[in-house]
Amino acid sequence: MDASVSVTEGGPALKRAAGLVREVPDFPEPGVLFRDIGPVLADPDAFGAVVHALGRRGDFDVVVGVEARGFLLGAAVAHACGTGVVGLRKPGKLPAVADRVDYDLEYGTATLELPADALESGQRVLVVDDVLATGGTLGAARQLADKAGCEAVGAAVVLELTALEGRAAVPDWDVQALFTV
Repeated sequence: MDASVSVTEGGPALKRAAGLVREVPDFPEPGVLFRDIGPVLADPDAFGAVVHALGRRGDFDVVVGVEARGFLLGAAVAHACGTGVVGLRKPGKLPAVADRVDYDLEYGTATLELPADALESGQRVLVVDDVLATGGTLGAARQLADKAGCEAVGAAVVLELTALEGRAAVPDWDVQALFTV
């Protein structure tokens, strides 16, 4: 566990979840310190606390989960909140694409695609992902929701890497991070 991970709020199970976040140096490339939430997802109590905390906002109609850990988290949040979930995918994974957005990452570039007929105009969307780093992924997800005619009410992430100032990519958006480092 990385001792510098702090919990923004929550009870003992959420604090336990923060303690399960693991540091992986030089992944996915040399010089990058990857924060792995895999151990959080593997622990039933920690995972349940994280899902509950991510879904505590009640002002959304559908969850948008970002590939790949955002799928796991988003599906669980949607189920717990009684909504549907839509997965934003990497290129080449969808049979029908409504739209796509290219964006920058901390260590490269990427593209997200929205499945055709997945969102309805006017829906209130909560974007769920694992980590907020530079904000490129959240910004791309918001652009896709906007292009679909939806209202992106905000985002919920497990971990925010504050030194990378990712909130600057979505300055007027409500972003909830459970843990910060």
